[in-house]
Formats: sequence, structure tokens, C-alpha cells
Amino acid sequence: MTVPGPAPASEIRLTTLHATRGANFWSTRPVTRMDVAIGAYEHISSADAPGLTERLILALPGLTEHECSIGEPGGFVTRLRRGTYAPHIMEHVALELQTMIGHDVGFGRTRGGDADGEYAVVFEHRHEQVGLRAAGLALETVQRAFAGTLAPQHVASAVRELAALATTPDAPPIVQRVTAGVTGGSGRAECVGLLHAALGPADDERLLIDVAPAFMLYAGLPYARSRAAIILDTQISDVPPRYREPERARRLVGTLIDAVPRGGFVVCAANESELLEEARAAGCRVAVFATEGPIGEDAMEVATAYGRVRDSAIVVEHCEDAECIAPLRHDQPAAAQVAAALAAYVLRDSSARR
Repeated sequence: MTVPGPAPASEIRLTTLHATRGANFWSTRPVTRMDVAIGAYEHISSADAPGLTERLILALPGLTEHECSIGEPGGFVTRLRRGTYAPHIMEHVALELQTMIGHDVGFGRTRGGDADGEYAVVFEHRHEQVGLRAAGLALETVQRAFAGTLAPQHVASAVRELAALATTPDAPPIVQRVTAGVTGGSGRAECVGLLHAALGPADDERLLIDVAPAFMLYAGLPYARSRAAIILDTQISDVPPRYREPERARRLVGTLIDAVPRGGFVVCAANESELLEEARAAGCRVAVFATEGPIGEDAMEVATAYGRVRDSAIVVEHCEDAECIAPLRHDQPAAAQVAAALAAYVLRDSSARR
């Protein structure tokens, strides 16, 4: 076997770097995301670089405790010896650098990016600026390791820098509580307006938030808790193509569920069985809607209220009592109208029973 020569020291390029503080696509915890283009390193694994594992362990001995996907201490070192790639190594180095200053972090993910040779590296942080700087330092550390120039003093210098950053004020946590968050690919603004109208005169405590999927992807939820989450659909278009795929799109809009406490409401389309199951597993009450045809038996079994269109009118049902809310208008999205009527119904009902 021919072992490839070392890639240029500057081959890995950082293309995007940001931090999320609220619940997000990746985790309910704050995370740092770095997108990297790795060039020639796409074809060079840790097993192809003689001495790389030893250099990393000498400079960052705590890596020997990382379990990685193997699920036991030493798992990551095993992955290094078998052969893993630069983005995955950066994830673990970023976590270890933070651990070395006493921050208890362990969550990380590395996934393919939006083009060949690009990757998204995501890892937990306890201090936003520490997380952002740890990303850059992890990239530099891994490039040095592959180039054969990494020494313990490089890591010691990085740790001193992160420790100093950790003493500075952190970004304030997200603590805002809202009435409802609304997401989906279309009809969000209309749903917010209709829900305001259906709930009656606004008070100082009512906040209805239109949450664009792209905002959630890159910044996380802008609030900490909501009484209800309204998911209009999973046909999102304001995100890169890979996040429009059904499974990822469903996971992204489902981020709203993470902010709903037990006993709160999740309002979503009756045919989104995975979202319904996620909501139920989180201890939320479920309200489902449909704009065409009947609601399936499975959805009826888990839902406490239903909204549907019948004879060109919006009908909401709860405990076998049906209430005609309003005629269906043709100048606004049907899903937004039915979801807003249903959400107003369950929010008023839950308020009345407090």
C-alpha cells in the first residue's frame, strides 16, 4: 500500500463558525458548529499518518478517556489507530481542550456538509467564547498533528488562552418564555396573525414567535420555553438541500418540541406520525389538524383535540364536542387557518383550567 504524503499545513479551511444557545437541530444543549472544507485530507485518515495518534495522546492525554462510538474509555484512540478523519478528530480535540480547563463537556457530532469535502463539526460548550475559540484551536492542533509538528507546548498555550477566556462574562442564557412558537415551510406569519386574532386582545405576556427553520438551524430556538409548539409542515425551503430531506426536515422543525414542558401542547399535521410520537414521548399533549380528508385512527388515538375542514368551514373537536370556528378563507393558507384555530382552542382551554 502506498501511503499518501502529508497534505499542505493550510489545507483545512474554516468556512463557517457560530454558536447556538437555545435548543437546536443538534442538541438541547448549547453547541458550537464549525463547517470545514478539508481538501486533500478527504483521503488521508489518521491511520495513514505515521505517529499521529502518539502525537495527539502526548499533547492531549485526556483523549485516552474518550469513548466515542465504541462506548468505552479508549474508544476514540481505537478509532484513531484504525483510521478516522480530520473533522472527527477536531470534534474530540475541541471537547478535550475545554475539558482541560475544567469544563464538563462530552457531546459532539461530525457529519457530511453540503458539498464533497465539506463537514459540519458540532460540539458542546459551557462558555460561548470558549467554544468558538476551541473550534479554531482544534483545527490548528489537528493540522499540526497531521503535519508532524504538534508538541505539548502548543496545546499548553491553547489551554492557557481558553482558561483566560473562561474568566470573561459569558453570553446570557436564553430564559424567555413565550405563548407559542410557529414553524414550517410556509404560512407561519399568517398563522401568527390569525392566532393573535383568535385569542383576542393581546396582553403584555403573550408572545407568539414565527421561527424560520433556517434561523433554528444556525442559531437554535430564540426562547427557552413555550406553552405550545405549532408545526405547520415539514416542507421547508430556506435551508441547504440536505436539510430539506424528510428525516432532517422533520428533526429540524421538531426542535420546537424541546421547548414545550410536560403538559404543554404540540399542534401539528395529523399525518406527521413521528412528530406526534416525539411529542408524546416528551410528555406533551397533542392536537392534530388536517386540511383535506379524514384524520387517521392512529392520530385520533393520541390527540386530545382535532382541527379539520368540513363543508368549507374550520371545525375543532374535543371530547366528541365539535365547534365550528369560522369559514375557511381562500386568501390564506388552509393549514395556517386550521392550525391557528386549533391552537387558540387548546390554549384558551388550558388557561381556563388553571
